[in-house]
Amino acid sequence: MARALKLARRGFYTTDPNPRVGCVLVREGEVIGEGWHRLAGGPHAEIEALKAAGERARGAECYITLEPCCHYGRTPPCTEALIRAGVRRVVVAMIDPNPRVAGQGLAQLRSAGIEVTCGVLEEEARALNRGFCRRMQSGRPWVVAKLAASLDGRTALASGESRWITSEAARRDVQRMRARSSAILTGIGTVLADDPLLTVRMKEVSRQPLRVVVDSKLRLPLGAKMLSAPGQTLVATVSEDPSRRAALEAAGAEVLLLPRDAVGRVDLEALFEKLGQREINEVLVEAGPVLNGALASSGLVDEWWVYLAPCLLGDEARGLFHLPAFKTLADKVELQFLEVRRVGLDLKLCLTRRK
Repeated sequence: MARALKLARRGFYTTDPNPRVGCVLVREGEVIGEGWHRLAGGPHAEIEALKAAGERARGAECYITLEPCCHYGRTPPCTEALIRAGVRRVVVAMIDPNPRVAGQGLAQLRSAGIEVTCGVLEEEARALNRGFCRRMQSGRPWVVAKLAASLDGRTALASGESRWITSEAARRDVQRMRARSSAILTGIGTVLADDPLLTVRMKEVSRQPLRVVVDSKLRLPLGAKMLSAPGQTLVATVSEDPSRRAALEAAGAEVLLLPRDAVGRVDLEALFEKLGQREINEVLVEAGPVLNGALASSGLVDEWWVYLAPCLLGDEARGLFHLPAFKTLADKVELQFLEVRRVGLDLKLCLTRRK
């Protein structure tokens, strides 16, 4: 199963919106076939492994990181292929959270006389597809907020200059985060200040995540760099200005009208629900203090990834979050560390909200 998980990771940047899945076929202690899901719409991991094994698959054991599908989608059911191939035993890491499967695949295999074991390295398999699992179970994507700051918690000088606080190694790490994400979310303040592309710049990755701009008043400039970059830009707004909307759509953006929150801005919970409906599994937030503050207050972020640079920017530089004044320490937003490690010259802090 560890080998199957390693194979599944080869599809890290390409399977979206499908899960990352690996498969290993073993007969008499020998690996006779391997496969992984390479691309959405392409053969599933089980089919690749069965093809590699050929007739030797009969009587073999099959190790899969996710329950085999049992329905017709863009590809036929993998359960039928395993039954036809005559495998003796199927070991899966976890049940597929997709309601169209959700244990039915394993039930089909058992009905065909195949021995089934479930729950081997389940935690590792679930982490590999956390966004897919979240979307299937709640309808919303997994949300990671990325921040880069100086040691005194500053993200930019008062003038807005911020390139570059962190090291080149940290920026490469962010590129890998972008590549695995289904969408990159930012606020209009960041776009007006930095005019970012928000693209993946890795030669081995061709898919571009959806760019999402939270822009309540439709202030996105028609000449913004992201509008001419590869991929798609979605503008989330509460503005019903028809002329401005038409101009942005003519410039290549898609405009999504959403409900207002309590202060008249874009309802972020409604936005994430819409992204889930678009089969967005993982959202990477790269935003400024206003949107980061709103997300921190809402509790919609699953993980915070903070790159902390060994430098000081001073009291007048911009901070990480705009948050309301807390009257007592009991009101503070409490986080807990998941991981701390060094990336180049910087520290990478991975945190989640304390429960």
